[in-house]
Amino acid sequence: MINVKVFTFNPVQENTYILYNEKGNAIIIDPGCYSENEQNSLYSFLTTNKLTPVQLINTHCHLDHVFGNKWVYDTFKTELYIHANEKPVLAYAPISGSQWGLNFDNYQGPLHFINEGDLIQLDDDKLSILFTPGHSPGSISFYCKEQNFVIAGDILFYESIGRTDLPGGNHATLLNSIREKLFVLPNETIVYNGHGPSTTIQHEKNYNPFL
Repeated sequence: MINVKVFTFNPVQENTYILYNEKGNAIIIDPGCYSENEQNSLYSFLTTNKLTPVQLINTHCHLDHVFGNKWVYDTFKTELYIHANEKPVLAYAPISGSQWGLNFDNYQGPLHFINEGDLIQLDDDKLSILFTPGHSPGSISFYCKEQNFVIAGDILFYESIGRTDLPGGNHATLLNSIREKLFVLPNETIVYNGHGPSTTIQHEKNYNPFL
């Protein structure tokens, strides 16, 4: 069984996710830890619960989702998995950071490219990859059918949607990703997103004013 732990990090209030199981293995998704205190909070949770990070993944590579990539890699030797379309977004992240006054050292380790149709394995549990571009060109979401949840990054929020005015964003593509990839999931599916509270597919179908 997958347990989901969320941390809210950095000045942009980004949600970082730790997925872990009873065997003590963990996947880190979108480590947004920017400060040393935030890094320590993440490290403390992992060590206190005797968790071993086995994979590092970004739903997309905007700066607030990648602040902690290098720290996670340096600390746990977990190489980074992203969609290939996010490689230039990752490369641009430090430039964007300097423009916002949020300088950071970018991840420079090996890159592994994943796409829709691939599976993310956490021992006996698995996550299906959904290609959900629009907020960024290579945004991906991770769906756990057995436990009715999806890690959706910045595609769909509680009664809102991801912004599309950043480089590589496209409003029509974003709406199509939501309708064709997320809204086809069961209504009870929990949506863990990149900012703000979690929601459900049913709630967004009923109350999201953008859809």
